This record gives sequence, C-alpha cells and structure tokens, in this order.
Amino acid sequence: MERGNTLLVVEHDRDVIDQADHIVDLGPGAGERGGEVVFAGPRGELPSCPASATAKYLTGARRVTPRRPRERAGANGRVLTLLGASENNLKEVDLRVPLGKLVAVTGVSGSGKSTLVHDTLFPALARILHDSKGPIGRFREIHGFEQLSAAVLLDQSPIGKSPRSNPITYLKGYDSIRRLFAETATARGLGYGPGHFSFNSAGGRCESCAGSGFQKIEMHFMADLYIRCADCEGKRFKPQALEVRYKGLSIHEVLTLTVEEASLFFDDVPSIVSRLLVLRDVGLGYLRIGQPVNTLSGGEAQRLKIAGHLASKPPRDVLYLMDEPTTGLHFQDVERLLEVLLRLVALGNTVVVIEHNLDVIRAADWVVDLGPEGGDAGGRIVVEGPPAEVARCSDSRTGAFLRAYLEKHPAA
Repeated sequence: MERGNTLLVVEHDRDVIDQADHIVDLGPGAGERGGEVVFAGPRGELPSCPASATAKYLTGARRVTPRRPRERAGANGRVLTLLGASENNLKEVDLRVPLGKLVAVTGVSGSGKSTLVHDTLFPALARILHDSKGPIGRFREIHGFEQLSAAVLLDQSPIGKSPRSNPITYLKGYDSIRRLFAETATARGLGYGPGHFSFNSAGGRCESCAGSGFQKIEMHFMADLYIRCADCEGKRFKPQALEVRYKGLSIHEVLTLTVEEASLFFDDVPSIVSRLLVLRDVGLGYLRIGQPVNTLSGGEAQRLKIAGHLASKPPRDVLYLMDEPTTGLHFQDVERLLEVLLRLVALGNTVVVIEHNLDVIRAADWVVDLGPEGGDAGGRIVVEGPPAEVARCSDSRTGAFLRAYLEKHPAA
C-alpha cells in the first residue's frame, strides 16, 4: 500500500476492520435478506450507519453473548487424558480435556494445536471407538475414552461436489415431503408414488439431467462445470410431476422455499418441521431447502453438519472436534455458532475447538493454551484453565490479548 497499491480484503476481524481506510458493508442480513451495500465509506463513518450489523458489534452496541441453555447435563468431573504427545514440535504434551464442557485449544500459529487435536487426539479416538485405520501422531497413553460413545470431526470441508444433495435431503426430511405429494388426489390419479418425486430414481424426474437440475461438463484440466438443464430449466422434474400440487405448490416450488418459509408451510407435519427448526436454530434459516450443498460456504457446510447430528437423535457422550470453526464468520454468525456448540454441551457432549477468536475463547469453559511461540519454540502447554485464569498468565500470548479484550469488551 505504501507503494501505491490497493488492497481489497474480505474480513470479519475487528483489528483488520479498524485499520481499513474504506469499508464496504453488505447486508443487511444473509441470503434473501442480504445482497445490498448497507454502507460504503471511511471507517470512521461506519458507526453512524443504523442498518449495519457490523457497526453494532464494532461499537459495542451489540456483543457476542450467546444464550446458554438453562439446563446442562454436567461434567461430573470426568476427564479425557492424552499423555506424551510428541508428533512434530510437540514436546511430550499431556493434554487433559474435561468432559461435558466447551474446551478451546489456543496458541500462536505453529504452536502445535492442529498436531495435538487433529493429528493425534482425534485419530487415536477414531482408532479405538470406530476402528479407523488412519495414521496417528505419536503419544504414550490415552485414558478416559471409555466414557465416550463417539468422536466426530466437524470441519468446514464441502459436504459434496454434486448439486444433487441439498439441506432437506441431508437432514433426511425429503422422504416425508415425497410422501405428502404422493398422497394428493392428483398423484393418486396419475398413479404416482413417492418415487415419482425423487430426483434420484426414474419416474417423475427429468431424465436429461437425471434430476439434478444441472448438466455436468467435464473439464479435464480444470474443475467440472455445471450448467442449468435446458429441458427442465433447473426444475429437476418432468412437467407431469410438476402438475401435482400440495397446498398449492409444486415439488419444485417447495424446494425453492427458504428454511423459514418451509417451517411455516409444513407447520402441521412434525417429521418435517422438527428438522427445519434445527436448521433455523443453527442460523441457516435463509437457505433454500433444495439448494445444492456444493454452493454452500465452508461455515454453512459446517453448521449443516452440526444440524445433521442434532436432527437425527439427541447425541450424548460424543466428543466433537473442530478446527477454527469461526473462519469466515461474521460476529453474528459466531454468536449463532456458539449457541449451537453450547447446545451440544448441554446435551451431555464435549466440544473441543482450535480457535483464535476471542469471543469463542471467552465463552469456553476451559482453555488449553499452547506455545509460547511457534515451531521449535512451541509445542508446550503454557497455561490451562478457565478463560479468566488464562488472561492472568503473563507467559501466555493468548492471555495478553484475552486480558486486553476482556477489559475493552466486558461480558454483558
């Protein structure tokens, strides 16, 4: 920039936003509620924009204060212990994870967080609990795993590359929708069953695109391209199937409803609305229920995975591990994510997150800080305990920033 260049960044970090010369804020909401330039101008003028959610968080008018569930299953003093972790730069680290809590693993880049959690703890548990054959980072002993029913890694990787899968199929709610259409008088008159409203089997689907709504063009040296099907115009079904209507809407029109719209449309069908409410609770109420999962962002994909666990049956005694789940999330999305994580904990599970976001670290029940630096100067646990205790540690880089943050942004 000092040499006359222009730097354009998509960012949510407070410090980066504060250093910007010019701000372009999009919104005011997400999905159908967004897509507008809410503010464009110098950083100093952003706080005066009443329509900007970003401005409210930056000025302190609104804070990341997730609603904690009233009831929690309780940890009962249970602990998962991994002893002698020594992969990469880890120096015989003894990790203790209190179960039934939200645990944040922190530290500067290169301090060994991912090696400890992603490359050692998770594969060790996956080998024991799920008979996984993947590689495991070096460690000496592990104790307390018998208190867990499963270990699940929830990351921001794409759910799938095909446009065939969507939020309602991922949550296994589409079978109920197909049955509703098959029970209409029009469908019975045509001899249609639930299979005629599936885009995975022949019958009512468009055969030109095999029910995907898109036709794939293979690019041998680049990523495949998907173009809208010319025959069904992206509607996935044959004209005869689209003539069948439930409450006045065709199957295509139902799939274009947002989660919030669909939860009202199916409010008298518990098997469907219960799954839609989970999607709304994780902050995905703006998504269309038939939106291809390969169009979701990393944060959306991660929250959809969490919703899948909550929608199947209430999980218990599961250890969920996440690597920087707030990457790419706005303050408002961080608040929603935290509420979902705390909900998982309230059900009797343990959530371990590798994280740098100070709002998440403050909300954690327990913090394990690695360091003190990166590379050879890292690989040790500098401090562990509640966030307030970490903030008081003079040897912790995380503690210094957390202490300053708590002073500037006290809990509501």
